[in-house]
Amino acid sequence: MPSTEPIPTAILLTFCGVLLTLSVLFSRAPGRFGIPVAMLFLGIGMAAGSDGPGGIEFSDYGLAFRLGTVALVLILFDGGLNTPMSSIQSAIRPAGVLATVGVVLMAALGGVGAHLLFGFEWPQALLLGAIVSSTDAAAVFAVLRGSGLQLKRRVGTTLELESGLNDPMAVILTTAMTLSLVGDGASVWQMARDAVVQMVVGTGMGLGLGWAGRQLLKRLRLRVAGLYPVMTLALAMLAFGLPTLLQGSGFLAVYLMGIALGNESIRYRTGLLRVHDALAWLSQVGMFLVLGLLVYPGELLQVAWKGLGMALVLAFLARPLTVLLCLLPFRFPALEILYTGWVGLRGAVPIILAIFPVLTGAPGAREIFNVVFFIVVVNGLIPGATVPWLTRKLGLAANAPEPPQAVLEIASTQLLNGELSAFYIGSASAVAGERISDLPFPPGSAVMLLVRGQELLAPRGDTVFQPGDHVYVFSHSEDLGFLRLLFGQQEDE
Repeated sequence: MPSTEPIPTAILLTFCGVLLTLSVLFSRAPGRFGIPVAMLFLGIGMAAGSDGPGGIEFSDYGLAFRLGTVALVLILFDGGLNTPMSSIQSAIRPAGVLATVGVVLMAALGGVGAHLLFGFEWPQALLLGAIVSSTDAAAVFAVLRGSGLQLKRRVGTTLELESGLNDPMAVILTTAMTLSLVGDGASVWQMARDAVVQMVVGTGMGLGLGWAGRQLLKRLRLRVAGLYPVMTLALAMLAFGLPTLLQGSGFLAVYLMGIALGNESIRYRTGLLRVHDALAWLSQVGMFLVLGLLVYPGELLQVAWKGLGMALVLAFLARPLTVLLCLLPFRFPALEILYTGWVGLRGAVPIILAIFPVLTGAPGAREIFNVVFFIVVVNGLIPGATVPWLTRKLGLAANAPEPPQAVLEIASTQLLNGELSAFYIGSASAVAGERISDLPFPPGSAVMLLVRGQELLAPRGDTVFQPGDHVYVFSHSEDLGFLRLLFGQQEDE
C-alpha cells in the first residue's frame, strides 16, 4: 500500500461527502423557488469543478459515461418498480408512438433547426438533433414524483412511460449519426433494422428476465433481509448487461423488468421499494454532480446563444409539434396534448449521449457536447420550472389526498396471505361519520391504525371515521376488493 494512504482516500471521501450533503440540503429549493432538483445538482457539480471555487480537475469522459449509464439503469429500474400495471394499459400505445416515431420526428426537427438557424453543418446538425431527441427518465421521474405532483392517470403515465421507453431510439440515432461523422456510416435501412432489433431483443429479454426474476424472488428464502435488495440489484444489472451484449436495448429491458417485479407479490417487497428509491436518488445526485464536474463554464459561454436558441426551438416548436402529430390519433384532449408537449424534460441522457461523439473523436463533438449541456440547463428552467404551475393552471392535477403524516407497512421475507391497505376518508365517503363497529368488515379484517392530522390513533369499535382520516386495514387478499368498495377509494389510486 502506498505510504500516502489513507490520506488521498480520505480527501476523496470528504469531497464526495460535502458534495452529497450540499445536494441533499439544497434539494429543498425546488419547492420554494420552482427550480428542478437536477439543475441544483448540476450547478453544485459545476461550482466544484476546475472553473469553479471547488477547483476539482475532472475530464474523464469515459468514466463519466460509465457512471452515468449505471445511474440510469438504477433510475429506470426504480421507475419500473413504481409503475402500476393497471395504468399502463391506457397509456402504452400513445407512449410507444412518442418513444419511437416521436423521437425520430424530434431528431429531424432539431437537426433542421440546428442547420438553418444556427449554422451547423448537416452531419453535426442531425447528430445534435438525435442527441436531444428523447425525454429523460431521471428528469421526468424527479419532477413528477420528487415535487409531489400527482397528475391525472393517463397523462402522467404517458409521460413516464415515454421517458422510460424512448432511450433505445435516441441511442440508435446518436450512434448512427456519430459513425457517419467518423466515416463509418449506416444506411437508413440499417438504422431501421437496428432499431427493430434493439427493441425486440430489449422487450423480449426484459419481459423474460422479469418473469424469471419474479419466480426466483418468490422461491428464494434468505435468512438475512438485507440480501434481497442485493439480489434485485443483481437482476437489474443482468437486465441491462445481457440484452446489450446481444445487440438489444438494455435500458428498455431494465425498465420492463422493473415493471414486472413491481407488479408482483414478492418477498420483502416493501423493503425493496424503499432501498431502490434511495438508490435511484443517490444515482441521480451522483450522476448530475459528475456531469457538472465534466463541463467548463467558460466554454459554455461561447455557445450560449446557440444553446439558448436550440432550447427554445425544442420547447416551443419541435416538441409541441411532435406531440401534436403523435397524440392526435389517440384523441387526447387539447389541454393534455398541450401539457405533454410542454413537459418534454431533458436531463442526463442527452449529456451522456453527447459524450459518445467525444469519445470517438467525431468532428465538432466538443462543441456539440457544450451546446447539449446548455440545452439541458435551459430546459430545466424552460419548461422544467413551470411544470407545477402549469399542472395547476390546466387542471391536470389528480384529486388525490395529502399523504399521511405516518406510514404503516409490513416488511416480511415470507409470502403472507394478507395485505395492509391504506384508505382515505373523504367528505363524500360512505363511511365518514360511521363507527367501526357498525361497518361490515369481512372476517379476519381489522383496522390497524388511524392517522388524523398529527395524531396516531389506536382504533376501537366505537371510533368514528372523520373526513381527512387515513386508515390502515389488514385483510386477506381475497377481501381487498370488498374493502375498496366499502371505502369507495383507495389512497394510492
